[in-house]
Amino acid sequence: MASAKPASGTAPGPARRRLVVPVLAFCGVVVAVMQTLVVPLLPHVPELTGASASAAGWLVTVTLLTGAVFTPLLGRVGDMYGKRRVLLASLGVLTLGSALCAISSDIGVLIAGRALQGTALAVIPLGISIIRDELPAERVLPSIALMSSTLGIGAAIGMPVAALVTEDFDWHTMFWASAALGLTDLLLVLWIVPESPVRSRGRFDVPGTLGLTATLVGVLLAITQGSGWGWTSALTLGLLGASVGVGLIWGWYELRTPSPMVDLRVSARPAVLLTNVAALLVGFSFYANSLVTAQLVQEPTSTGYGLGASIVVSGLCLLPGGLAMVALSPLSARMSAAYGPRTALAVAALVMAVGYGVRFFTSHSLWLIVSGATVVSCGTALAYSALPALVMRAVPVSETASANGLNTLMRSVGQACCSAVVTAVLARLTFLTEGGSAPTLHAYLLIFLIAAGAALAALVAALFLPSDRPRQDTPCDADARPGVTVAVSPPTSAAPGNA
Repeated sequence: MASAKPASGTAPGPARRRLVVPVLAFCGVVVAVMQTLVVPLLPHVPELTGASASAAGWLVTVTLLTGAVFTPLLGRVGDMYGKRRVLLASLGVLTLGSALCAISSDIGVLIAGRALQGTALAVIPLGISIIRDELPAERVLPSIALMSSTLGIGAAIGMPVAALVTEDFDWHTMFWASAALGLTDLLLVLWIVPESPVRSRGRFDVPGTLGLTATLVGVLLAITQGSGWGWTSALTLGLLGASVGVGLIWGWYELRTPSPMVDLRVSARPAVLLTNVAALLVGFSFYANSLVTAQLVQEPTSTGYGLGASIVVSGLCLLPGGLAMVALSPLSARMSAAYGPRTALAVAALVMAVGYGVRFFTSHSLWLIVSGATVVSCGTALAYSALPALVMRAVPVSETASANGLNTLMRSVGQACCSAVVTAVLARLTFLTEGGSAPTLHAYLLIFLIAAGAALAALVAALFLPSDRPRQDTPCDADARPGVTVAVSPPTSAAPGNA
């Protein structure tokens, strides 16, 4: 059942409405920067905080865990109770987490702050959903292309900026800066972004939320900590087994509840399922580029292949890729509009595989390393722009935020898997140098091959997607799920100040 009801307040003026996409994109970049903010700092955390190296690793792991758990959760809450309202809450939590990290050197407080920062990953799918609800049809594809690409743009920009701050300033400075950026985002959203008029009605699925959380935490903990615990240890295998068991029970429950946390029937459609599989593979392939590039160029010259670059130079190697992603997001939108997002995703996966081919044969020259990394980033920009377009073609308008949240989650799972694989390969294939043990060149080349294989697998998934036929999507699509209604207000009646 669909109903229309006016929202209170007045519409934002034309000038402010034109700023909605830039503001949402800026929020996405800030959130994505938080994901890689501490990577250059990690080697120094034990001496700065007195913590162990394993405890320092949790500054990355906890952000991944909370991002994975809260992205689909907050997407669903946004669909039900208001996307702008949840967006503001996410930015507020990010700001609080940044401030906690800025005022303390205690590893426990830092991990708690990073956990709060991770929850804000939901900003990106929420922004995509607001764009779909608020913008005229001709502006939707270019805008969601930019919004989706912010996940890669921020990751590429975050590492060099964090490296510069770490080298030249007190390390707390970058957390003060991130708190200021979060507060700026919060104020801009309050001023510019209207509340989306589209609602998905129904009861919030608390058991489904708990089941999804337990499943995700168990799987991701096993993946991220498996190399330290041992892949065949009782703890790793026990976590994986328990996660599978909980996941099966959760799936059984979700199929029987009238208002599920994740609509598995919709998620099982080939158009949605294969898009999420492609998102996982693209996330894996993209993250290898970010993880390996900086470490490769920092390897000492005594290894025979390393360039001995500084932490700042290694971070700057990713900057051209981030700029290329900004430039290419409009091209991806035009490609999706002209040939369909399925074709755009297939081209993107092929470009990523070619980029790793370049990297495989050019690992001794800095400018060629940067060139190969930039080609991979170009493919990532095309892929990240096409994925939400594919999701939105396949799901009801009332489930846009939750469906894109699930797709973003799959990218995060791909990144977690990539991190585990990269760590295992670099730790296993080593040799002795003048400065001690170091990964062999073959270890890096093997990672490039694995990442290229993931990109080609994403290409196969794209080719098996349903053909790019236009889909008539209306709010009444929500009637396919019992107990769900959509309240649709005219976009021009939503006031930017109404939460």
